[in-house]
Amino acid sequence: MTTDTIDRSRDLSQPLDRLGPDETMKDRSDYLRGGIAEGLLDRITGAVPSADDVKLMKFHGIYQQDDRDLRDERRRQKLEPAFQFMIRVRLPGGVCSPAQWLKLDELARAHGGETLRITTRQTFQFHWVLKDSLRPIIKGLHDTLLDTVAACGDDSRGVMCTVDPQSSEFHAEVAAMSKQVSDHVIPKTRAYHEIWYGDERVASSGPEEPFYGRTYMPRKFKIGFALPPSNDIDVYAQDLGFIAIGGPDGLDGFNVVIGGGMGRTDQAPETYPRLASLIGFVPADQVIACADAVMAVQRDYGDRKDRQRARFKYTIDDKGLDWIKAEIEQRMGAPFQDVRAITFTSNGDSYGWNSTPDGRHHRTVFIRSGRLDLKLLDAFRDIARIHRGTFRLTPNQNLIIAGVRTEDRAAIDALLAEYGLETDTVPPFRRNAIACVALPTCGLAMAESERYLPTLLEKIEAILDRHGLADEPITLRMSGCPNGCSRPYIAEIGLTGRAPGKYNLYLGGGFHGERLNRMVRENAGEAAILEDLDDALGRYARERQAGEHFGDFTIRAGIVRAVTEGRLFNE
Repeated sequence: MTTDTIDRSRDLSQPLDRLGPDETMKDRSDYLRGGIAEGLLDRITGAVPSADDVKLMKFHGIYQQDDRDLRDERRRQKLEPAFQFMIRVRLPGGVCSPAQWLKLDELARAHGGETLRITTRQTFQFHWVLKDSLRPIIKGLHDTLLDTVAACGDDSRGVMCTVDPQSSEFHAEVAAMSKQVSDHVIPKTRAYHEIWYGDERVASSGPEEPFYGRTYMPRKFKIGFALPPSNDIDVYAQDLGFIAIGGPDGLDGFNVVIGGGMGRTDQAPETYPRLASLIGFVPADQVIACADAVMAVQRDYGDRKDRQRARFKYTIDDKGLDWIKAEIEQRMGAPFQDVRAITFTSNGDSYGWNSTPDGRHHRTVFIRSGRLDLKLLDAFRDIARIHRGTFRLTPNQNLIIAGVRTEDRAAIDALLAEYGLETDTVPPFRRNAIACVALPTCGLAMAESERYLPTLLEKIEAILDRHGLADEPITLRMSGCPNGCSRPYIAEIGLTGRAPGKYNLYLGGGFHGERLNRMVRENAGEAAILEDLDDALGRYARERQAGEHFGDFTIRAGIVRAVTEGRLFNE
């Protein structure tokens, strides 16, 4: 990190005694150690008993959860909840080697309920992990140079990168840069190695966290790299986004966007989703300095008292974009250059086999909601045993078998056929629909998402068929709560859970992730949602213009008003 940003333990304008309880907890955690090691030894409970340690474990990539399907029954039996854990892997750009895949498969079978999940941020999650399995999983990941550092918590989360190898001739260069940034911005505390690998604590004369200090970031911070024309990472939903710009000699640099974020809280109008703002261009050799400067501004000025307004988007709106940009430039030591022209034409995945100029082949396989069940684990384990390229996880929760040599294609095709994965006939609507995990494991979920999505898609597809729209690509995103992990607020159709069987319905997002949608129905059941969609899709079938996307139509037809700023989201 840059020397002018070292050893800042907290926003110096806000004394510790005036900060929120989470800030106090971080300050007293001894750089994320807390009592985690002791809590893991407690055999009386399946949980980590300290609430503070549960929060600290997020910085280590671990969420404590319980099976909510069993919660009421266990309460009636006077049993503690069926505690288990979710572990999220740090996987910059979604790139995974066959050896790493085989280790992930082995760990999922032994400790993760024989399932893995591909997330909307291009990584893996283990679910149904018991406390005694936490260390075996993390040590197992370490065997293949994987970890879970900063996969959660108030730090820089996993760094995303456009995953389609066709998208740019300099894809490999940008993917490598996403890993470089990820390795650069993770916490430097040795707590992770001490707790999970058993390393001894070693005294040091320097600061343990030269950038983050004792209180880390005010909230999570998300970074992504996009390669036009693909916006598969939804770059405008990132706290910090780098949009690659090519030149005659390769990669010139990046347009920089800041302040994107999907989270909001129901009945709290001071919270809202926001699209990132474009602030300038930086050469490729300034990316690290730019990331340092942007994160330092949020570290020092983000709200550390009200966690609901602690994300970077609120800091920008409170301070003003011009002020934030000037502060970033001062810390970066250079002004931003003028933005370069860009065009996004897709935020989806290209299915089937594709080839690149290097003679390699790439096959995208549709994975419903990113859920790898035992059948899919069997299939990709067999493929990983013969594959000599990489696997790439997409932000749409699908999987690319990448870098396949010509002589290996037939064997991979045979395995895909053996497991019934050879078809590319997934309907367009399903290809463009993603969901968060939600119930029964996520503690924040208010309604179903992953488990309900297939049922809802069937009913919406019946409406599409009736109106002659079966082949029309329309984006749908569903989340079990308003936090928006599936990025529902930029979908043409968005759904966020309010209560069991109840959702807010949003329409009008941009097909390429360039525009927020707007709420059209609040706290509605399935019948009302389908009625609204039947009406809107029927009009779309009758009144659309050539090449017009559904989200664009809903605005032109007056079904919703266009959202021009995040703060106008649900006015």
